[in-house]
Amino acid sequence: PSAYMRKKFGFEHLPDYNKKLWSAIKNEGLKNTRSLSKGLISGSDISTEVTKTAQKNIAVIDKDKIVSIKQKDVFSISSLENSTIICNPPYGLRMAKGTDLSNFYKSFGDFLKQLCKGSTVYIYFGNRLYLKSIGLRTTWKIPLQNGGLDGRLAKFELY
Repeated sequence: PSAYMRKKFGFEHLPDYNKKLWSAIKNEGLKNTRSLSKGLISGSDISTEVTKTAQKNIAVIDKDKIVSIKQKDVFSISSLENSTIICNPPYGLRMAKGTDLSNFYKSFGDFLKQLCKGSTVYIYFGNRLYLKSIGLRTTWKIPLQNGGLDGRLAKFELY
């Protein structure tokens, strides 16, 4: 279950909070938690620093080292067919500040079309202008604010 390691929640201060009921619900959720199979979840980033941080964070909940996180340029990945892909590519505010990333997004869209057939892709666009550059038709897109950015979360289904 989500946030299973969390000790306190804001709802515990509500007047109708029932500690006994919450304990029963939490224990039921923990009892029904299933283990992940190796290779089900993996991640990568071109940045060594980001990769190390992700590895450190996942180690807190992944004692058996089931989740694989590697330092890798997305364009060196050979194939991600029939997968679910979730990503937050650069959008020129923190990394590559002031850089026009239209060519990156076009190349990324080409990568997805050619090497990720049968996959469902969710991309957070911190700069929604790059939605046009990726060259893919969205299944849907929704506004999603993140750190003050007026971004978009878009879903793409690749065939």
